[in-house]
Amino acid sequence: MKRPLLFGGGAVVVVVGAVVAWILVSPLFIDEVVDEQFPGVPTPEALATMPDEKKQAMAEEVLEAARGMPDKAMTDSKDAMTAPGAPVLLRTGAFRDADRLHKGSGSAGIYQLANGDHVLRLENLNVTNGPDLRVYAVRHPGPEASSDVTEENYIDLGALKGNVGNQNYTIPTGTDVGPLASVVVWCRAFGVLFSTAPLATTGS
Repeated sequence: MKRPLLFGGGAVVVVVGAVVAWILVSPLFIDEVVDEQFPGVPTPEALATMPDEKKQAMAEEVLEAARGMPDKAMTDSKDAMTAPGAPVLLRTGAFRDADRLHKGSGSAGIYQLANGDHVLRLENLNVTNGPDLRVYAVRHPGPEASSDVTEENYIDLGALKGNVGNQNYTIPTGTDVGPLASVVVWCRAFGVLFSTAPLATTGS
C-alpha cells in the first residue's frame, strides 16, 4: 500500500522539479522585446500644438540644466534649442560580452532631463536572456567578473524590462551620477554577470 504513495510523491517531486527547471532555463530561449519612447521628449503631435512661448521655455530649461557640464554637453544643449526639452547626455558606453555564454550589445547612456532628474537609457540592447535579470549602475569602471559587482558599489535600477530593444530606467532622485562608471545586466538569482557597459563622459 505504501509503494503507490511513494511513487506518487516521487512523481510530484519530478513535476515540481521540471517546472522549476523550465522557469529558470526557458528565458535563455525566449526574447523579451521592449521599445520605450525616449523620456522627457514631447511627441511630434505635442510639439505641433505647443505654443512658441512654451517651446522657448523648455529650451531654456535644457540650457540651464547643462551649465557647468563638459563643453560638448553644452554644445549638444544649444542644439537642443531645435528640440525643446531634449535630455542632455552625460555619460555613455557600449555593452560587451561577459563570457562565451553571457553576451550583450547595444548602448547605455545616463541623461539629465530638463527638470534635473536623471535617467538611464538603453538602446538597441541585445543581451542573453535569463532568470531574475536586473539593471545595475555600478561604480566599478568595467566589471569583468561577477566578483567585481559587490553590494556596496552598485545601485539597483530594477528588473530588466526586456533583453532586446530600447528602454528607460529612472535613477533615484539625489543620486550622485558622477561616480557611476558602468552599467551591468546582472542575474540576481545566481549572482552572475551577463553584460557590462563601461561609461565615459561625453566630453572625453
